[in-house]
Amino acid sequence: MPAPLAQDIDYHGLPAIHLRAPDGAEAIILLHGAHLVSWKPAGGEERLYMSEKALFEDGKPVRGGVPICFPQFGKTGPLPQHGFVRDRSWEKVSARAGDDFAMAVLRLTDSEATRALWPHAFKIEFSVAITASRLDMELEVENTGEAPLRFTAALHTYIRVKEAEEAHLEGLRGQQYRDLLTGQMHSDSGTFVAIDRETTRQYLATENPLLLRDDRRALGINAENMPDTVVWNPWEATCATIADLPPSAFRRFLCVEAGAIESPVELPAGEGWWGRQSLVAM
Repeated sequence: MPAPLAQDIDYHGLPAIHLRAPDGAEAIILLHGAHLVSWKPAGGEERLYMSEKALFEDGKPVRGGVPICFPQFGKTGPLPQHGFVRDRSWEKVSARAGDDFAMAVLRLTDSEATRALWPHAFKIEFSVAITASRLDMELEVENTGEAPLRFTAALHTYIRVKEAEEAHLEGLRGQQYRDLLTGQMHSDSGTFVAIDRETTRQYLATENPLLLRDDRRALGINAENMPDTVVWNPWEATCATIADLPPSAFRRFLCVEAGAIESPVELPAGEGWWGRQSLVAM
C-alpha cells in the first residue's frame, strides 16, 4: 500500500491539502472555503461530485464537493446565499496521517471584511478525517465575542451517483419535510426518496442514519448535532440555468446535506457548538 501522507499541493491553481490513509483512502481539501473537493475510499472510486465547469477563483464559491454554509443557509436571511465562509481563504491548523487514518483541520476567524457583513467575532474550524471506507467531517464554531450570536449552518454535500433517477435514499420514511420550492409541509410516506423531478426538501429533526443506494454500491450517511437534512437535485430545467454546471450534471449527483437550519443555533459569548456528517462507503 502507498505510504500515508498529508501533503500541501496545488489544485486547479489553489492551495490544497492531499490526505492519504495507509489503506489508500484519499481526500483533497482546498484552503479556499475549507472546501472538500475529493474523497476516494480505500480501493474505491470518487464518491463526491465536482462540476466540470467549477470556478477556482478567489472570492467565488466552488461548485461540487462539500461547500460549507455559514452563518446562513440558503437565502433565509440578509447575507449572500449560504453565507460567506465558502469563498474565503482559511488557514491550515494541522494535517497528519497515522497508522490507520489521515486528517486535516482548517480555521477561519472573523475579520474586518466578515464583520462588515455579519458583526460578530467568531472562530470556525473544519476537520476532515478518513479511515478506510469512512469520511468524517466536523464543523466547530466558537463565539469569541462578548455578545450572543445566532446562525444556521450546513455541509452541502454533493454525492456522485451513476444515474440520479436510479438512486434511492432510504431512512426518511415518516419524516416531516418542507418542500423549499413551494414552502408546504409534507410527511414522507415512501420507503425511499427517488429523484424524478426538481427536488429541494428540508427534512426536520432527522434521527435515523440514511442509506443511499446507487447502482451496485451504497453509501451510509449519518449526522450528529445537525438535525436537518436537505435533499437537493436541480433537475434538467434548473440545471440549465446554473452557469457552473454542465446541462446534464443533474444526472450525476444528489446533494444530501446535514444542517442546523430550522432552529438557528443560539451561541452565548465564549461558548462553542459542533456538528458532524459521516459517510461510509459500502
